[in-house]
This record gives sequence, structure tokens and C-alpha cells, in this order.
Amino acid sequence: MLPHLRPNPALPRVSAALLRPSLPRTTELARCYATQTGGSGAPKRRNVTILSDDGRYEWGELSGREKVARATQQSLNFVVIVAGAVLTGGVFYLLYTEVFSPNSKTWQFEKAVERIKDDTRCTDLLGDRREIKFYGDNTWSRWARSRPIATSIYQDRLGREHLKMNFHVEGPLNSGTAFVHMMKPLDQNEWEYQLLALEVPGHSRVVLEQAREKPGVGQALKIFGIQWR
Repeated sequence: MLPHLRPNPALPRVSAALLRPSLPRTTELARCYATQTGGSGAPKRRNVTILSDDGRYEWGELSGREKVARATQQSLNFVVIVAGAVLTGGVFYLLYTEVFSPNSKTWQFEKAVERIKDDTRCTDLLGDRREIKFYGDNTWSRWARSRPIATSIYQDRLGREHLKMNFHVEGPLNSGTAFVHMMKPLDQNEWEYQLLALEVPGHSRVVLEQAREKPGVGQALKIFGIQWR
């Protein structure tokens, strides 16, 4: 053996185990994984609050504070639903009373318009019924596109309700003004015509409806020479 290949007795011997690469054991890997995942393989449970409650947990799984949060959330949802139902009902009621009800001003306006279009005396003055336009008064606001119909509702001394309106009528031949006067008797809930007329400048007034006062109604009561109204 060559001298430079002989082992030197002065150097310490190295163990074969130290020369092997050190690998972590299986238990150590499991312990490290458990530490990183919080000690359990299941995901961490999220706290239930008013804003984060999605119903994934049963009532029995909730704590006292979480039960209060869920009850509060359900109460708020119920209040929102009830408020939405009330608002929707109010909108439908307002729409019916102002547009679709026979007692509404819009309904009576449309009814008067059809009466004027169907009357031959009116179409002879205004022109073709398909070209007749009906609109209200002009407004001072330049942003207002619609022209409101001049309408007034009041009660007389007998407690009867009256409806008066007038609007402009324009046809290919002439233009005029329509007058509507309706009254609701005390024993009824529907309007009755007192007057429906069309006035065109330069022509005689066209009366479509005109009610006559019933005998004894609206007449003054005279006692001891004094008229009582």
C-alpha cells in the first residue's frame, strides 16, 4: 500500500450514520402538518353574525350570542318584507284610485274625451276624431312636459261632492274648450253628469250632458217669510 493512501491514525473516525442525509420521520411530518393546519384537518368554523349568517349551521350548533344574531337578522328580514308589501300595496292603491277607479279624475277625463269624439256635432266642428287632441293648461315650468288638467273638487251646502274640470280641444278644423261638471249624490258613490259641453269660438255651444235639478232638491226652504238654505 502506498504511503499516501494509508489511514492516518491521528484523525478521528467518522460514523457512517453521520454521512447519510438526515430525513425527518413520519411522525415529525405529521406533527408539522398538524401545527400548520391548527391541530385539525377540518376547516375552522366561522363565527355567525348578523351580516355573515348564511344558514349553514343548525340552531343547535349556535352559541348564545350567535342565536341572538340569527334572530335579529330574521327579524330585520321580516320587517323589510312587510315594509315592501305595504309600499307595494300603497302604490297599487294610489294607482287604482287616481287612474283606474271610475271615481278618479283621470277616468272621468278619458270618459269625457270619448264622449266628445263620438258626438257628430263635435266632430263637425273640430274635424276627424282621429286627429283631435286633448290637453290641459300650459305651465310656467319649461321642464314640465305634461299639461295638467284644471280640476277642482268641493262640497256644496248639502254635503254633495262636485267635480269640475276643463281642458283644451284641438282639431284639424277648429279648437275649443270642454267643460265638465259632475256631482256625487248623497245616496250614491258614483259621479253623475251635471254638464258636459264644448265651446268653439264663433260657434254655438254644444251641450252633450246637462242635468236638471230634481223637484224639491236645492230649493230654499221658506218659513215665516225667511228663506233657509
